[in-house]
Amino acid sequence: MYASICAWDNLWLAYRNAVRGKRGKRSAALFDFQLADRLIELRRDLVAKTYQPGPYVHFTIHEPKRRKISAAPFRDRVAHHALCNIIEPIFEARFHPHSYANRKGKGTHAAIDQLQHFARRHRYVLRMDIVQHFPSLDHALLRQAIARVVTDADTLWLVDMILASGAGVLAAEYDRVDFPGDDLYAPLRPRGLPIGNLTSQFWSNVYLDRLDWFVTHRLGCGAYLRYVDDFALFADSKRQLWGWKAAINDHLATLRLTVHESAAQVQPVASGIPWLGFVVYPTHRLLKRRNVVRFTRRLAANRAHISSGVLAPAQLTASVRGWVNHVRWGDAWGLRRHLLSRPIGVR
Repeated sequence: MYASICAWDNLWLAYRNAVRGKRGKRSAALFDFQLADRLIELRRDLVAKTYQPGPYVHFTIHEPKRRKISAAPFRDRVAHHALCNIIEPIFEARFHPHSYANRKGKGTHAAIDQLQHFARRHRYVLRMDIVQHFPSLDHALLRQAIARVVTDADTLWLVDMILASGAGVLAAEYDRVDFPGDDLYAPLRPRGLPIGNLTSQFWSNVYLDRLDWFVTHRLGCGAYLRYVDDFALFADSKRQLWGWKAAINDHLATLRLTVHESAAQVQPVASGIPWLGFVVYPTHRLLKRRNVVRFTRRLAANRAHISSGVLAPAQLTASVRGWVNHVRWGDAWGLRRHLLSRPIGVR
């Protein structure tokens, strides 16, 4: 397995995947300037197991919510892709079919479709989400989950190097939680996956795959789906869902995770389910109000930037097309017509 990770063809593919959409970035351009030499050097370090991840660059985004993003050096991103190229297909064959984030053939729109499909067939929904998901992920438990599938010692060495590089990156984002049976050293356990790493998105699914199968196999919930740390269960009995909620809380404690209790409520599907930027009903889907407000403000600011010459019309067109491609999955034709009735460049 490790020989496949270090193979030249795999590293070349890893580079192509890592550079996609990043050619205008300085870190990618510097790597690209001496591409062959840098790939040869990376391969040599991986083969000799002298590879050392570099420092992260941190920045904060505020939409859709405040999050600390940690960007690894481009060289490390190539190594991440090289690892995932080989091991991700093995896990993919084991993942739950209704886990939708960061998986080929899945994604947000498929998750929205599936949620509405369940909402049309059941009366009630229990929607839950995990508190401080990425900062909370326990390295020891994640390593165990990976090692149950990947047994090659050299590959696990690379996993350990990448895991260790992100230890403590999100320490300031984590609020300590004590679980039954914790000793004095429990709070010192390495935890947290840098938001921004390809491996972090993949390992999040590895970590929560146990939850997916617990809900569907152990609890017997036949209408369940998850997108990153948001998940929903459907049934025709409120009592059934409340019972499942208690069992899920106990199971998540074994993963050292908690949920937002105030938001974890059983409700009729007819009242609408907040999900991935929409409010989903059995019969239709509406865009969340805050998303409309955010886009309206951004559109107005960009129109002003075009008028002043700061922004090219083509850049605004690309941004608007991306938004339209997303909101067309909801019943938002009237909203789109209202917001985009004026030609681009007109304030």
